[in-house]
Amino acid sequence: MINCCEILIYYIRNQLSSYISIMARAKKKKSHLGLYVLLVIIAMLLLGVYKIFGPNTGKLIQGEYLYIHTGADYEKVKAALESGGFVADMTSFDFIAQRVKIPAHIHAGKYRIKEGMSNFDIIRLLRSGKQTPVKLVINKLRTKKDLILLLSSNLEADSNSLQQMMRDKTYLSAFGLDTNTVMCGVMPDTYDFFWNTSADKAFRKIYKNYARFWDDARKQEAKKQELTQQQVIIIASIVDEETNVNDDKPKIASVYMNRLQKRMKLQADPTVKFAVGDFTIRRVAGPMLGNTSPYNTYMYEGLPPGPICTPSVSSIEAVLQAPKTSYLYFCAKEDFSGRSNFASTYDQQLKNARTYQAALDAKGIH
Repeated sequence: MINCCEILIYYIRNQLSSYISIMARAKKKKSHLGLYVLLVIIAMLLLGVYKIFGPNTGKLIQGEYLYIHTGADYEKVKAALESGGFVADMTSFDFIAQRVKIPAHIHAGKYRIKEGMSNFDIIRLLRSGKQTPVKLVINKLRTKKDLILLLSSNLEADSNSLQQMMRDKTYLSAFGLDTNTVMCGVMPDTYDFFWNTSADKAFRKIYKNYARFWDDARKQEAKKQELTQQQVIIIASIVDEETNVNDDKPKIASVYMNRLQKRMKLQADPTVKFAVGDFTIRRVAGPMLGNTSPYNTYMYEGLPPGPICTPSVSSIEAVLQAPKTSYLYFCAKEDFSGRSNFASTYDQQLKNARTYQAALDAKGIH
């Protein structure tokens, strides 16, 4: 706890010791400067008190957030305060910080320094360790690289640590995941982190949300569909990339589940986009269908080894609650509404596909 009175008394005592000697010399000379010197001393004391207790923020060069890295010592903290413009007068700040033993109470984190804060305001904040949480929104992510970039851009956890962690088979096996299915454990949601959260703690918090999502009711639904949790996520990721129309999602899910049961290739266009690493492709055709990536479901039977995105809850629920249908095919409607035409036979699918392709040609989309 910082005692302001003690700091003030210490400061005045420290300053008066030098000022008294100045007064003594003026008195010996019997000079009229004595009164002048006294007034100067009083003014200097008041100025010193103002520097200690008054506003001491400078021009916030790097925004209003101060970042203290894990393991940083007091000198590094001072350097960050000064270079970021968080402290205008470092002498007065250091004077108080030393008195309250801030060097021994350094807490890593993200701190909001508001304009007009005094030395005491800043020191109380830093000593308390009450940092500003980072609100991290995870929407659709397609690759591990996307997750690594998101976390390393917003948290202290560096990209190398995150990358190594997601390649560590032993580490991932503790969560029932592997290097292909690791993104199954990432649920789109809003997360609150402390900035200095490590790579391990960040992933554990995200996975905890995934584990909470899979309650007994959802586990039972997956069992009824004869799917594991990860298989549900993988199918949902394809469904999520196929459409934004929630009404169509359960029927699209049923198409892929029917194909799996009949041991047909899924032939899902989004998996080809994932395989070639180009998510801007509008029309999947030609050489890209021969891509040898295990994610190319035109080339290989069964599900891809991992999800092709972090699917929304609506897409996951669509798989869990997929209706029993005879659909084996679907094709985007020619009106570009985002909805699909469904078919149980290949002949009907060909008709639907020709209609849609004609609409693409008419718009010059290749």
